[in-house]
Amino acid sequence: MTPLVTTAVLLAAVAHAGWNALAHRITDKLVGFALISGGGLLIGLALVPFVPFPAAGAWPYLLCSAAIHIAYYALLMTSFRLGDFGQAYPIARGSAPLVVTVLAAVFAHEVPDGWAAAGIVLSCAGLTGVALWGLRGRRPDWAALGAALATGLTIAAYTVVDGLGVRASGSPLGYTAWLMAVQGTVIPAYALWRWRRRTGALLRPHAALGLLGAVLSVAAYALVLWAQTRAELAPVAALRESSVIVGAAIGALFFKERFGAPRIAAAGLLVVGIGLMLRAG
Repeated sequence: MTPLVTTAVLLAAVAHAGWNALAHRITDKLVGFALISGGGLLIGLALVPFVPFPAAGAWPYLLCSAAIHIAYYALLMTSFRLGDFGQAYPIARGSAPLVVTVLAAVFAHEVPDGWAAAGIVLSCAGLTGVALWGLRGRRPDWAALGAALATGLTIAAYTVVDGLGVRASGSPLGYTAWLMAVQGTVIPAYALWRWRRRTGALLRPHAALGLLGAVLSVAAYALVLWAQTRAELAPVAALRESSVIVGAAIGALFFKERFGAPRIAAAGLLVVGIGLMLRAG
């Protein structure tokens, strides 16, 4: 993985943790995700006239990804409603890279070499440590854990689908714009149907946070999609999930969720894993 690709994925990780934190901060999760998804729709539509139209071969992947993303948003809303941000976010993100590694080997014929495989395993171990520290001494909330793990499976699915789709599209930016435009219709439409005349009153107090989250969300995913055209899917997925460290820090600083020495050790393990992946690249 080149330094430019690495930098792009790390920036995407920070932006991703940021928009997830903004979504978590809005108490009514449907309000937060309607604003973020709707903002992504507006950004996508604004870009569409200025970007290349994705090639025909990319559209089955794009439509499949849009459906998976809708399931992802629904599960992420549930995991944020049931669990702490510092626990739900790392579990959702940290469970994805190993699944991506398997799916990429099967569908993209990308089998990692020894260094990359070791780096992915160590990174996932570090991510898991960050997540499990959130349980410290408490009985697990199995509903929250189940929602977070299910979210991770959807992340793995859309990562591989979009990795194949963006490569077939001929334009990462065009693919991003149309993906945001297609997937961004469902949650706002559902919210409008549910709230009807109350929609404006519910959305207005959180509009600034929601739209900032939309900008971060689109930027984060555009960077990742571009990186997937320049590097293999599994290392990109694992490096992207370094966002859980940012997420844990945000949880400690803004949501008063303790970070703790075990999480610092787990973060160190993650850094070692990333170093091995970069050596392999």
